[in-house]
Amino acid sequence: MIESWWEARPEANVILVTGRVFDVLDVPAAAGSAALRRMADARAAAGPVAGLGQERMLFFVLTRGSPADEEEWWSCGLDCEPENVTPGLRWHCRDSYVLAPPSACTGGAAARWLRPPAEHPLPDALRLLEYLVDACEA
Repeated sequence: MIESWWEARPEANVILVTGRVFDVLDVPAAAGSAALRRMADARAAAGPVAGLGQERMLFFVLTRGSPADEEEWWSCGLDCEPENVTPGLRWHCRDSYVLAPPSACTGGAAARWLRPPAEHPLPDALRLLEYLVDACEA
């Protein structure tokens, strides 16, 4: 159904709800590029990655939003107040969303796959977090 809608309106934007199947670690593009280089050097799996214009990179990871203990789930507070944790880092989990490639923002910045999900399985968020935090703080 969605495929037929998109074929009828290819310019339509799509958003992806986070926190159910996947979360997204959203970082400045320069930090994301540096983290990808470090992950490649360490042979760490980066998983799917999208670029959002020239400004941001979106790292798709396994969700931490559906733990066995519902009291443990992570709020998207890291998305709302990322500077309180790591400057530039936004963690989109439950109660958040991201723009799906090949959608575009109102300002014209387009989302595009840099590492498509069909070729790269979702990694654990905590394994990527150390690379992304280091890159954001550098």
